Amino acid sequence: MHERRFKYLDMLVTTFVVILLVSNLVAQKICRLGPLEVSAAVLLFPITYIFGDIFTEVYGYAASRRAIWLGFFATGLLAIMGLITILLPSAPGWPNQPAFTTVFGFLPRIFAASLIAYWAGEFANSYTLSRMKLFTGGRWLWSRTIGSTVVGQAVDTVLVIVLTFGGKYPWIDIVHIILSGYVLKVCYETLATPLTYAIVIALKRAENADAFDRSHDYNPFSLSMREPEA
Repeated sequence: MHERRFKYLDMLVTTFVVILLVSNLVAQKICRLGPLEVSAAVLLFPITYIFGDIFTEVYGYAASRRAIWLGFFATGLLAIMGLITILLPSAPGWPNQPAFTTVFGFLPRIFAASLIAYWAGEFANSYTLSRMKLFTGGRWLWSRTIGSTVVGQAVDTVLVIVLTFGGKYPWIDIVHIILSGYVLKVCYETLATPLTYAIVIALKRAENADAFDRSHDYNPFSLSMREPEA
């Protein structure tokens, strides 16, 4: 089947990947936000779930799947190139190797944990929204954006924290980190619901699209880009 061309999809996917990469670059800094100490990535990374909602709601699960995989490979390339450039010998007189290593030196365990959590969380988010849209008949967008966030961020937060800190810290501390990070990210995206509404409505009108994934293949490894039913 001929793949339909959309005016804004490529731009949105590019923006999604850029936000994901920037989130990974700033993640090393721990910030103080009131009583919480969180990674600077929390300022940007939840936005990727808003993008996931938009992709699935407007363009369908297959479009969201494509964006998730592009983000996955872009993040992998960032980490690999960071490692390669760290290992390359510095030019004589260049004094910034320690700072460069701090920014681009992804620890293998943290990198693997973040990739696994990102992949699983984003797919859980898109799958939940897609299925809820069929269940609600396309009504109550707020229930889908919030519901998919509750599921996707739970998968992402639990995986990234357990895989990163499991065996290194007491489980009571790990549970506390999971809960504080999870609540913060869900509140972030819940507050962004009006913005998500506005973008989704504008895109549906501009693209003349409103995807319903009836009889769709939800296999995350499928290469199908079949256009969903309107």
